[in-house]
Amino acid sequence: MMARAIAQLQSTFLTPSEVEASKAVMGLDSQLILDNCYYLAELDGQLAGSGGWSRRATLYGGDHSAGRDARMLDPATEPARIRAMYTDPAFARRGVGRAVLTCCEAAARRAGFQTVELMATLSGEPLYRTSGFVAVERIFDSNGGAPVPLVRMSKAL
Repeated sequence: MMARAIAQLQSTFLTPSEVEASKAVMGLDSQLILDNCYYLAELDGQLAGSGGWSRRATLYGGDHSAGRDARMLDPATEPARIRAMYTDPAFARRGVGRAVLTCCEAAARRAGFQTVELMATLSGEPLYRTSGFVAVERIFDSNGGAPVPLVRMSKAL
C-alpha cells in the first residue's frame, strides 16, 4: 500500500525522478509499531490507510532513511511527530487520512503533548493545511538522488 501511495498519489505533484527518489526518504518506521503508536484504517474490509505519531525526535523517513534520532521528546517543550501517513490510492479522498490524523493527534494530546509537527509531501500538504497545520519550513531532501520537496508543518493541539 505504501509503495502504491508514493507512486500514484505523488505523481500529480512530482516529476518521475522525484517520485522515485521519494522511496529513499519515505516509508515505515518500525519504531512506531514497537512504540504502539501506528494505526491501520480499514474500509470495506480492506486496508485503506495507515499513519502514526511519535514521542521520538525523528521527524520523517522509514527504517532505511538517513538521519534517524530515537531520542525521546519532552511533551512540555517539544512537539510530538505525526509520521508515516499513507492512504491507499483506491481510498483517496474518502476521509481515511483525516481519520488517521485525528486519531494520532488525540493520542499525542493524551500523552501530554501540546503541539504536533510533521514533514508533509506536496500531495499531503492540502490535507494538513485544512486540518489546521501551518507551514514552518520548505526543504528539499536529496538523500534519494533527485531533490524531493517537503514541507515541515506544525499545529497546536
